[in-house]
Amino acid sequence: MRIVVTGGAGFIGSNFVRHLLAAHAGDEVVVLDKLTYAGNLDNLRDVADDQRYTFVQGDICDPTIVDQVAAGADAIVNFAAETHVDRSISGPDDFIRTDVIGTHVLLEAVRARGVGRFVQISTDEVYGDIAEGASVETDALRPSSPYSASKAGGELIVLAYRRTYGTPVVVTRSSNNYGPWQYPEKIVPLFVTNALDGLPLPIYGDGRNVRDWIYVDDNCRALDLVLRDGVDGEIYNVGGGNEVANLDLTRGILTELGLGEELVRYVADRPGHDRRYALDCAKMRALGWQPQVDFAEGLARTVAWYAEHRDWWQKIKSGEWRRYYERQYRGLSS
Repeated sequence: MRIVVTGGAGFIGSNFVRHLLAAHAGDEVVVLDKLTYAGNLDNLRDVADDQRYTFVQGDICDPTIVDQVAAGADAIVNFAAETHVDRSISGPDDFIRTDVIGTHVLLEAVRARGVGRFVQISTDEVYGDIAEGASVETDALRPSSPYSASKAGGELIVLAYRRTYGTPVVVTRSSNNYGPWQYPEKIVPLFVTNALDGLPLPIYGDGRNVRDWIYVDDNCRALDLVLRDGVDGEIYNVGGGNEVANLDLTRGILTELGLGEELVRYVADRPGHDRRYALDCAKMRALGWQPQVDFAEGLARTVAWYAEHRDWWQKIKSGEWRRYYERQYRGLSS
């Protein structure tokens, strides 16, 4: 297969590219990435010499470049998105543009070029928070932030193209991913790298917000399965089954590093902060998938990776990252 992976220089996208090249000797992978602040070619350095891999720098909102990369593609997997909730609160414009308009541009190219499968990567955040139980794919969407609303908007356009034009699409809604190569504004890499440098770990509110965590390799296997065996027009939840409160996650990171809680700092809560997410993944399991990495093992792997790859994240935690961090967490030393 010739597979176009948009946003392939980001966290999950780069791990997915690596998975495809390792798992499918016959696959050719074309990465289209704008290389905004979170897109990083260092994430793909280990596959740069693979003749089955091609990188194209470009914006999914640009119809010309999208049409060019879609030509001859068997599938497009769309990871390209603005993804950080905090950034969407302070500046939602880019989220609407990339997550909604960019998705529309991709779908038009799928129609024009006769691409055989389009996979839209979405998030459990489109469901909004739930007090108990687990979200199923038929639940109503109740996004709480500009980020989750933009992802819901992108999904709805994808599903409308299926209904109206018969476009071959599938949607995945993943829970919180963690693992190597994640940009250090998200809680796991931020807290690990800050702790390694002896810096504060800023916890929103009371730290009791609960997320379901999935190791990125498990998610990549699920997405690969949906790409090849998913049913057109269907939505698939992809979760790890690991519900963990942010405070407990923080303690787990500190324990892995042999540190106490002296670095923990409680900060004002995020506006509209969802309390709990959980996913029912029976539909995904019916395809033959289940997560393989339990949370304790995955967290240990992740902490070790960041400890061993200081050169990767120390370059990032300057410039744009530092300006963002100082705006977001005023009063905390960085």
